[in-house]
Amino acid sequence: MTQKTDILIIGGGVIGVCTALYLTRAGHQVTLVEKDELCAGASRGNACWVAAGYALPTAAPGVLSQGLKWMLDPGSPFYIKPRLNLDLVRWLLNFRAACTHEQMMEGAKTLLQLNSHSIQMFRDLAADPDLEFGYVEAGLLHLHLSEKYRKLGEESAELMRGMGMEVISMGRDGLEELEPKLKEGINSGVFYPEHAHLNPMQLVQVIGDQAEKEGAKIMLHTEVTGFKKSGGRIAEIHTTNGTLEPDEVVLAAGAWSSILAKRLGAPILMEPAKGYSVTVKKRSADQGPSRPLSIDDTKVAVTPLGGDKFRFSSTLELAGFDPSINQTRLDVNYQSLQQVLPDMELLDGEEPWSGYRPLTPDGLPYIGRSEQVENLVFATGHGMLGITHGPITGKLVTEILTGQTPSIDLTPMRPDRF
Repeated sequence: MTQKTDILIIGGGVIGVCTALYLTRAGHQVTLVEKDELCAGASRGNACWVAAGYALPTAAPGVLSQGLKWMLDPGSPFYIKPRLNLDLVRWLLNFRAACTHEQMMEGAKTLLQLNSHSIQMFRDLAADPDLEFGYVEAGLLHLHLSEKYRKLGEESAELMRGMGMEVISMGRDGLEELEPKLKEGINSGVFYPEHAHLNPMQLVQVIGDQAEKEGAKIMLHTEVTGFKKSGGRIAEIHTTNGTLEPDEVVLAAGAWSSILAKRLGAPILMEPAKGYSVTVKKRSADQGPSRPLSIDDTKVAVTPLGGDKFRFSSTLELAGFDPSINQTRLDVNYQSLQQVLPDMELLDGEEPWSGYRPLTPDGLPYIGRSEQVENLVFATGHGMLGITHGPITGKLVTEILTGQTPSIDLTPMRPDRF
């Protein structure tokens, strides 16, 4: 069976469904294919943040040298599994090149623009009574357990203030006002008011449902098995549910985008950065945080999730597509919770989750047309900001495919920059 479509989107995470919604609203015939269910990948178990204040790229001065030290510690926040892999070597070389103050600040400007547009779009989506996804703007409270991370937190806060963002430094009294359950001994923190959180599963599902209501076709359990190219274009995409003939293709398959891009002859440099999360059902109304927390020393995020759950998540592990769960890393997360919040010794947790975040060497996504394949548009590489950048990415891809001037300069995010 062969089906024609104006635009084919590969990937059913937050980037894919947001792109499907905005393209459909622009009048296009859209088909989205997803090899599993919607929200089966990194969108499923993330920290639940719309991180408007999270604007410093992963690549920053000192990160690589610290990461190399952490390679000796299997419980560290940033772990690189030693392995002989040419793509990883190329990624690390480009990552090192991006770890300068100048490039970090240029990247931060781009991320701030993406964040600012996206949070306003989230507010518009949340105002629709038919789109309920647990959206709450309660800010983000960074906590410092040591003097080292207090200084680092203040340095980051000062950089963000210099870029026009509201950031509030706090002592013990201010921390207690925002998070009354905070344990004794934590006397330093930084508060980012413009930060929201939501239920990512609900978000992806309701956006996907809305896209379908407005005319998009969503094909689940449909895996891409091959491509046919003609004249520098994608002519056919073969799937487990038939062949599709698209005019345009949007690659939004998260960490798997690099595999598909290579098969298409349009390779991109990207590593699957594994992260972990555990979703906990509260045993009492008082268990868990009042608002999103970041424990900076261990890079653990803790977030309320609806009325009766909370989630904690962390780590950046470059180990390829390795599905194993590192219990040592989870144990560090549990210990971090016990340091900052009471009643954390016994948790009614679901099975630990791990997923792959698509991480580029400079921490910026790939958004734009391919140089090698005429009708291919990239919408991937968002790292730990996939949820945050879902709506704005959908809007930017729509602008590309409708010939409009993009709302944000796409030059820093061009797919061929490495």
